[in-house]
Amino acid sequence: MNKPLAGLRVVELARILAGPWCGQLLADLGAEVIKVERPGTGDDTRHWGPPFLQGPDGSNLDAAYFHSTNRGKTSLAIDISTADGQAQVRDLVRGADVVIENYKVGGLDKYGLDHASLAAVNPRLITASITGFGQTGPYATRAGYDLIIQAMGGFMSLTGEPDGPPQKAGIAYADIFTGTYTAVAILAALRRRDATGQGAHIDMALLDTQVAVLANQALNWMASGTVPHRMGNGHANLAPYQAFACADGDLIVAVGNDGQFRRLCAVLGLDLADDERFATNPARVTNRAAMIPILAHAIGGWDKTALYEALERQGIPAGPINRVDEVFADAQVAARGMALDMDGIPGVASPIVIDGERMVSDRASPARP
Repeated sequence: MNKPLAGLRVVELARILAGPWCGQLLADLGAEVIKVERPGTGDDTRHWGPPFLQGPDGSNLDAAYFHSTNRGKTSLAIDISTADGQAQVRDLVRGADVVIENYKVGGLDKYGLDHASLAAVNPRLITASITGFGQTGPYATRAGYDLIIQAMGGFMSLTGEPDGPPQKAGIAYADIFTGTYTAVAILAALRRRDATGQGAHIDMALLDTQVAVLANQALNWMASGTVPHRMGNGHANLAPYQAFACADGDLIVAVGNDGQFRRLCAVLGLDLADDERFATNPARVTNRAAMIPILAHAIGGWDKTALYEALERQGIPAGPINRVDEVFADAQVAARGMALDMDGIPGVASPIVIDGERMVSDRASPARP
């Protein structure tokens, strides 16, 4: 099948993660993505190692980090600080549909490559500008990095053990979410352009995204006035929904309704399901402190595999806590084809499947131009 974005041309004036992540997603969906890099050094993340990938001849193929976010693109070395480089970018834009850029606010103005200047060349152009704090507001000119945004946007206050310090995520959570939301915004702007012929300027901010994905935790505060706090592996609105220690390791038990809780109690041989303190999810959340030690004691006598299998037979959601190597050894992950090998360069597939076809580019990330 032709991929949904076949025929779409994207010029990527972006580096590091949020912008390139958006570009890679569009490339997986069939767009032609032309990445503009600094001559000589290229994207900063080409140097963000070790580890570095190596070619069959032992040559350096740049950092694994770069390859995680630039699949399916072609690359050009253009010095946009020169008149010749600026002319090259404008030539690219004349035939493009989308520009992705993540320069500081006003950073492209001095080169004549800001949205207004490029739209004069191509009125149908959609420019997606990604910054830490957005195009407006008192912080607009600040540099924004994922760790800072996780801290400022509330995420770290919610992550970690209750008696431990605030904790960041193990991945660049704000960057990746912003890149994904940017792709959604681009598709919406393209849909509008189909109807009106008008281009658009998209203003995406990491902080906006981080605040937006506070999701239920933000609404918990808005509804109750109580500030959410760190709960380790617990869930603010469900119980039991957390990790438990078995005799030989930890297991996630994720009870989502009262029927599942009743079956969990039957598996564990506990008479809790008719106790008014635990019979409903609101009651279990309210009385979490009394319930969890009882469950933990019962679960502690099980081997994790035996308990996992027993819970699975009863339709009670549970799962192991896998290391990254165990993730890719998992039978389901393998069956879904999530690990890629593109001419010797590894990768992780896009999660999007349309009509049975996984939306992933068959081209590796580009060599340094």
